[in-house]
Amino acid sequence: MVRFGKRLIADQVEEWSGYYINYKLMKKKVKQYAQSINGSPDDRRILFKEFSRMLDDQIEKIVMFILKQQGLFATRIDKLNEQRKALPQIYDPQQADRFREGYREIGSDLLKLLRFVNLNATGIRKIMKKFDKRFGYKFTDHYVTTRSNHPYSQIQQVFKHVGIGAVIGALSRNLVELQDNPGSFLSIYDQPSSVLKDPIIESIKKAVDKVTHTTSLIQFLGQNALILQEDPRTIEVDSTTDDDQDYHFISLLLNLANTFLYMVNTYIIVPTADEYALSLGAAATVCGIIIGSMAVAQIFSSVYFSAWSNKSYFQPLIFSSITLFFGNIMYALAYDANSIALLLIGRLLCGLGSARAVNRRYISDCVPRKQRMKASAGFVSASALGMAFGPALAGFLQLDFKIYNISINTNTMPGWVMAFSWLFYLILLSIFFKEPPRQIEYDDLPPQGDVEIGVSCSVVEEISVKEPLLGSLGRNSEENDEDEDYDDSEEAAEDSHKPATSIVSAYRLLTPSVKVQLLIYFMLKFAMEILLSSSSVISTFYFDWSTRTVALFLALLGLTVLPVNVMVGSYISNMFEERQILLVSEILLFFGILFSFNITSSYTVLQYVISALITFVSAEVLEGVNLSLLSQVMSSRLSRGTYNGGLLSTEAGTLARVAADVTITAIGYLGVSKLLNVTLIPSILICTCSVVATFLTYNSLY
Repeated sequence: MVRFGKRLIADQVEEWSGYYINYKLMKKKVKQYAQSINGSPDDRRILFKEFSRMLDDQIEKIVMFILKQQGLFATRIDKLNEQRKALPQIYDPQQADRFREGYREIGSDLLKLLRFVNLNATGIRKIMKKFDKRFGYKFTDHYVTTRSNHPYSQIQQVFKHVGIGAVIGALSRNLVELQDNPGSFLSIYDQPSSVLKDPIIESIKKAVDKVTHTTSLIQFLGQNALILQEDPRTIEVDSTTDDDQDYHFISLLLNLANTFLYMVNTYIIVPTADEYALSLGAAATVCGIIIGSMAVAQIFSSVYFSAWSNKSYFQPLIFSSITLFFGNIMYALAYDANSIALLLIGRLLCGLGSARAVNRRYISDCVPRKQRMKASAGFVSASALGMAFGPALAGFLQLDFKIYNISINTNTMPGWVMAFSWLFYLILLSIFFKEPPRQIEYDDLPPQGDVEIGVSCSVVEEISVKEPLLGSLGRNSEENDEDEDYDDSEEAAEDSHKPATSIVSAYRLLTPSVKVQLLIYFMLKFAMEILLSSSSVISTFYFDWSTRTVALFLALLGLTVLPVNVMVGSYISNMFEERQILLVSEILLFFGILFSFNITSSYTVLQYVISALITFVSAEVLEGVNLSLLSQVMSSRLSRGTYNGGLLSTEAGTLARVAADVTITAIGYLGVSKLLNVTLIPSILICTCSVVATFLTYNSLY
């Protein structure tokens, strides 16, 4: 097991060794405090002040060194610029090469500084978490609150790169001018994305993104999917090719097609479920159970599909397609059989075919790291398009005829269309999908030397460096000193790399911050399901909307997903912290739900549409930011195995959908006139709880 104290020694630049956080000293201090503190209020105040002052000293040492290095970079760039100006203006390839190498050398040193920042930022986070866990105090909350918002904040200098952007800009601009095109007047300011593709600049940009958690649109969509990144206890296969390695693109497309079709299958019945229930002699509000039965089965299917994906991807996708084919056939035949039981069994069977755990796992394990964010964005986009396409398709299936006593009408067409869609998909899957080789787990290998590790599905050839903060162990005399003490911290040897083996063990790994994020995910899914599943009944009762109108309304709601993600991923997330966006989105969702209540004698279409739009858009923004934060605060032990973070979030969301659909059906027995207001009460109560919980853990979302 590789502990952070050892990694800190192994990964640091030797000549900078005196400027790194003294993690070993601070860890010893925490241990000493634990042995000497008597628990009195005065003792606690002294402890807080002493440890805060010690951490202040460490951060100031780090920050002063960062600023000094930035000054040295600026001096070196200025010196090279002066030398260039002193030369004749005639283009000389040899001189250009000399200066190009000079700027690249500065870039290489800048990369070392970014790794220095990253390593120290990790050390600061870990020592604060260790303090919190050892004493049960909210030291992190106290420290971040008092330091991060101060006008002379030094901790911000560590967690947000200051001045480095100017250095990167100077290097980029000068390297562009030294390209082999002397007659060109291209500038990074004219074409910033296409002018320069220098390897050292690209490496610097990646390092900066790592330090600052900068979120581009592609990254935002990928985080929305909660596709887990490389696990530090897995060993990469064919790491020589890494990001350029071949992967089966057609298989990836088929995996995304499964995601799209499943979302279509989920929402294609929403506009007609109430009519179908009435035609079988049930109440219109039974539509909640009809829609939610698929989610009930998904609670169980998520677990066995997650476990199955440890061994294969092809087999669970085949099983999923067959199950969904027969489930939709049963859903369609329920009309002629006049059986609500057959209809519900068909939907349950569809839920048992939910392979979203496999879809996520395939992207996480089998797509090269360089392409993984794009594939993750594709996953989110496929889900969003399926969500919009399903209701829209239902609106056009306005037919009514029979084939050999089998009814083909508005109620049964969604089942028949999806059954044949899954049959066609099954044929394509059988012909074109390629099962990738399995990844090799670290614990299954004999002991290796100094290695760093990643994730892939190729054949093992060599082990390469993938993550600076998970570096190889330095073999020195300090390895066996007091830093080897085993405690109950998150770095403890017996727990640091083993995946959770059950839902219970996974739950024990959840910190208060993670629990709050899962509560928020539950809340937003509950609110969205109440809105979508009751839309047909509500709009028919109040506005007498037709099936086609309901379908169009739901489709337009679904189509807001991609432009909203573009706005948040490209602009809003670059202007505000994720935790700020999270809190504002929750508050907007609260007001969207509040505005949905019918408190007057007349309930207008305008009020319903505006409130639905605010609720849906707020929930979509909240989902992306929530899952992004969840991926950052979740234990590394939940990055792989059957009971991983993706499964936990899926289960939380699925339980929310089930609860919402059961609520709709249960409240429906009070009468359709009470359905709107009464179903909104649990939504607004859960939303209020999540807002309060976010305030309580706000400073830990850093």
